[in-house]
Amino acid sequence: MTTSSTGTDDVDPAVREELTRLRDSIDNIDAAVVHMLAERFKCTQQVGRLKAGHRLPPADPAREARQITRLRTLAENAKLDPAFAEKFLNFIIAEVIRHHEHIADGTAKSTADGPAPTTD
Repeated sequence: MTTSSTGTDDVDPAVREELTRLRDSIDNIDAAVVHMLAERFKCTQQVGRLKAGHRLPPADPAREARQITRLRTLAENAKLDPAFAEKFLNFIIAEVIRHHEHIADGTAKSTADGPAPTTD
């Protein structure tokens, strides 16, 4: 229990230890999320090149709708706010489309590993 609300110097050592443990877990999860997104981007980069090579449109509204429905269900099952999950996926979808448009236009920025990642 804290004895002061003005800083962390007066926090009970057991509380400080638990806070550190929880924050370490959060940091690990954040790192995993970043790595998972990086892997996802690598795949969608390939999708963008495949679509561009076959003159397919950058957006696929039917797939996007299926993915939103699927993600909302996953979120509900995981006790995560489905509206939040949908907002998150919509953000990713918007980036995917933007990146796929750049790939199709031949304007994708290059990185050391190739074209900029996308997020199908």
